[in-house]
Amino acid sequence: MVLEGRLEDSGSQSLYYGSNVSSHNPCYFSSYGDLKVHELMLKDKVRTEFYKNVIFSNKEIFQDKIVMDVGTGTGILSIFCAQAGAKKVYAIEKSEIAKLAADIVKENNLTDIIEVIQEQVENVVLPCKVDVMISEWMGFYLLHEGMLDSILAARDKHLKEGGKMFPYKCIIYSAPCQLPGYFQLWDNFNGVKMSTLGQALRKGCQGEPQITRIASSDLLSDGKEVAILDLYRTTCDELNKISVKQFVAVSKRGDYQGICLWFTVEFPSVEGKENMVLSTSPMSQKTHWKQTVIVLPVHVEVEENDPVAWELILERNSLNHRMYNIHLTMLDPETESHPMPCDCSFMKCRVIKAFLAQQEQAEMIDDIIDCTTTDDND
Repeated sequence: MVLEGRLEDSGSQSLYYGSNVSSHNPCYFSSYGDLKVHELMLKDKVRTEFYKNVIFSNKEIFQDKIVMDVGTGTGILSIFCAQAGAKKVYAIEKSEIAKLAADIVKENNLTDIIEVIQEQVENVVLPCKVDVMISEWMGFYLLHEGMLDSILAARDKHLKEGGKMFPYKCIIYSAPCQLPGYFQLWDNFNGVKMSTLGQALRKGCQGEPQITRIASSDLLSDGKEVAILDLYRTTCDELNKISVKQFVAVSKRGDYQGICLWFTVEFPSVEGKENMVLSTSPMSQKTHWKQTVIVLPVHVEVEENDPVAWELILERNSLNHRMYNIHLTMLDPETESHPMPCDCSFMKCRVIKAFLAQQEQAEMIDDIIDCTTTDDND
């Protein structure tokens, strides 16, 4: 549904976003046979160098181990794993790029270690379980493209008990934001008022999330967690629908014009080392994922600490499980029930949060006293 009127005058309203990118078989896999797609990903310096650093910083995990690389593409992650000391790497790739990957493996004299298998991972049969599973499967706002199902299927079928997953933890975030490129830019474009064009462009955004780069200064709050996925435990059914209501106090005066989505993925490390996190947030270095933005048709002027609220639903398309629809409902923070504790600026929420903090502190003091008393008695 398209929003009409001003948000503050019309209560809870909804925006529904589908995806115009088809990712079902066979088109989904044929798209990954396009060399331009792989060129884009390889030239994403942050992405490629991060994976290399993760692998080489944790050589102990890969040394003499059996590795599966799901969706190997050109095979670069498989090659990194082999260079880090892997004994055997199964590089799985359904698309026609698998043939090129095999040539690249040969070019690097690694055919004795890396075996490229052109097959959908759900159909792959291996002679043994693997110690490590690695993949760069993430799409826009993490879930777009729907490759995570294949990762979980490979985990259940091929990963040894106690094996490592790279990455193993994912978090989706959302935050209210300003979008000057969709609003203010057209109020005075080279001395010409073109707000009518801006309104038409925003109308064209309805029904399709925008992939763009958001300046960190245009965020109106810190990111709130939409979903946390532990890939050692997450099931495909849990990915069918992700729903969350979020309440935030904006951190500065500005124009509330959209909701920004991004994600982080975390990788395991050897004991004693801190886990490494790849972030696609506006505060991080630019990646090809950029950020995903839901553009509101109208904007609301907000002051520092003003509360804003929304409900976000990410749900599989019923006709194509690899696609997700985004359903955003703007909520009235004055009439909605807030989660507890809540970080918004409403006095009730502030009082409850302070009370809960005092209770937690009191419980900690009681625990310390109990421990001290026990030690004295001993």
